[in-house]
Amino acid sequence: MATTVQPITPVTSVELEPPPATLKVEFQTLLTPEAIQFLAELVSMFDADIEEETHLMEKEHQILKRDWILQLRIVKKLDLNRQGGLPGFLPHTSHIREDQSWKVQPVPQRLQNRHIDLGDVSPANTEHFTRALRSTAQGIQTDFDDGHCPNYFNQIQGLFNVYKAVHSQFPDIPHISKIPILMLRPRAWNMVEHNMLVNGKEVPGPVFDFGLLMYHCGRILFENECGPFFYLSKVESHGEARLWNKIFIWAQIKLGLPIGSIKATVLIENIFAAFEMEEILYELRDHSAGLNCGIWDYSASIVSKLGQRREFLLPDRSKYVNMEEMFLKSYMDLLVKTCHKRGALATGGMAALLLPQDPESSEYQRVLAIGKRFKLLEINAGLDGFMVFDLDLIEPMTKLFLEHTNGPNQLHILRQDVNVTPKDLLTLPSGGVTLHGLKYNIGVGILFIAAWLRGEGHFYFRGQVEDSATAEISRSQVWQWIRHKVKLENDNRVITRNLVQTLVKEMEAELQTVLHHSTDSSKWQLTVASEIFLELVQKRDFPEFLTTYLNLEHTFLSANH
Repeated sequence: MATTVQPITPVTSVELEPPPATLKVEFQTLLTPEAIQFLAELVSMFDADIEEETHLMEKEHQILKRDWILQLRIVKKLDLNRQGGLPGFLPHTSHIREDQSWKVQPVPQRLQNRHIDLGDVSPANTEHFTRALRSTAQGIQTDFDDGHCPNYFNQIQGLFNVYKAVHSQFPDIPHISKIPILMLRPRAWNMVEHNMLVNGKEVPGPVFDFGLLMYHCGRILFENECGPFFYLSKVESHGEARLWNKIFIWAQIKLGLPIGSIKATVLIENIFAAFEMEEILYELRDHSAGLNCGIWDYSASIVSKLGQRREFLLPDRSKYVNMEEMFLKSYMDLLVKTCHKRGALATGGMAALLLPQDPESSEYQRVLAIGKRFKLLEINAGLDGFMVFDLDLIEPMTKLFLEHTNGPNQLHILRQDVNVTPKDLLTLPSGGVTLHGLKYNIGVGILFIAAWLRGEGHFYFRGQVEDSATAEISRSQVWQWIRHKVKLENDNRVITRNLVQTLVKEMEAELQTVLHHSTDSSKWQLTVASEIFLELVQKRDFPEFLTTYLNLEHTFLSANH
């Protein structure tokens, strides 16, 4: 693969907001003049203005830069819905899918066993992060995305905590070579870092995160044979994978690391990406650690891209949506087949259940049985690993893997029985909407927004952890049910704006009581969160990402973090 790096666009100016008052040392450690220069050059190389990207839509092998990628996403969605078309496997890349000879480069030894990663570990939460570092999981999804709120304080604190872990500066934490591998997840392309401007433009969030992580940690991770390894969120096409690949090459050359040092797992969280799995692996073949399949971001993407059409009505997720349904099972089977055909690891989503405290209780056994049943489906499908949130799930889920598999992974399971068609991926389950499901989605949406107002990226609700992925599917479904005037199974009431407004008020009052929040601040957070949730679900046009909406439309709220 070519490793030529183009000349960078000249950097004429860099503006950086002062650090949070309590993080001056952390800020000065991370944002040294040399690190800032590295970041500025990286941004200038890969974030050119759209007018500089003439005719790239027709040039398949060009590098699509960040601004153009976001525009292409909009165009693709509009064209598909205007024409009433359906996503499908790309005709012009059939030669990649039909060529049986290519494979991804083998991953390093420490990535060969990926049975259990801890998911949604925001490194800004020092207590949770250090507990994860002491755990027996194989890896830690060191998360600046779904389970993390990216205010300035959290970004600096989180990046500094990763720095300390990599440089073995935490007391009572083993050396970097002895702890679980850090699977670093920068923000997705839809997010920006408001506090740094290069040539007058806000820096893309993933570039800010990736750049600082690589600059300060890349070489140490490589020399200790434990990285640098990444998760890449919300990739929608192989063109976007190509951009990441070029960024990896540039960073490795700049830092004097061998090409292929970086390994990345792409989360297939988008219906369009499901049709480009092989192409995504191909673009990243020197840097691939495989693909990951989850449930809620992926399901939400179907509503986002196709949900204005009634034939893509997604029923109550609390009753009718799980990995046994055709559209999700087909997606998982296709991902396993694709990865193993190309020598790449296939991993699954996160078990969000929280185990009760008493291991002897019947409730503990009930919850554990539920978790095991769904994760056994993934093991039997051939997945090489998955994530859990609750540290107490590491031991039983590891045992589950060892009981039902042989060896560190399942790369030998090629799933030649699988033949997934576009119809399989696009056939949604039948079913309606329950009042419970509607209120549950409203509750999750409100509580996620309230968590962001507190500067937190996840929260606990009714026995499990919730994050931006579950918030996305929750608000997406409510928006879709209003748009299509779906009837409730319970009493035949039509889901309208008025009904949702009433239920939001009821849920706000219920949450004020159940959560025992008595301070004026917490009451204010729930009230504002309820108002923002109603804005989101009542809009005529679907806001593409909840986190973008909060980060851009409601940046004034950052002062309250």
